Amino acid sequence: MQIKALEHADLSAMWDINEQGLPGTGKVTLEEMKYLLSISEISIGAFDDGSLCGFVICFLPKRAYRSLNYAWFNQRYENFIYVDRIAVATTYRNQGIGTALYQSVFEYAARTQQPVTAEVSLQPPNAGSDRFHQTHGFLPLEEVDYGDKAVTMYIRPIISSDD
Repeated sequence: MQIKALEHADLSAMWDINEQGLPGTGKVTLEEMKYLLSISEISIGAFDDGSLCGFVICFLPKRAYRSLNYAWFNQRYENFIYVDRIAVATTYRNQGIGTALYQSVFEYAARTQQPVTAEVSLQPPNAGSDRFHQTHGFLPLEEVDYGDKAVTMYIRPIISSDD
């Protein structure tokens, strides 16, 4: 398994993996995925023999992104890394790929002294993602109900690179 930066050539595979993660990952078009990649601070993938098997896309504050969840963090925090999506292909799940991807995000967060933020769907429920995030040190902040969907906002506090 190799962890490396995503490129535009990976977009089709990213979109396919994102589709496998629905509804938890949030539906996007291929064009929207291209935009997410273009505004991301961190966009890395896990590759097995050159094939993408999982990815994570993260943003810093104040990017031109119209997500209600991202806006929630922007309204409350000046400094953070927002995990917009982390997804692993169905055939590669439960093999530590999500953990490896998050480890790269956490290393960046420690170097730059920023908390990592994310949200997990409450409606529809995503108990597996809740467990995954809590296992990786995320703490629940607040439940937000948008009417047609609800999420739990999470934060992983700043952890020194010396820890």
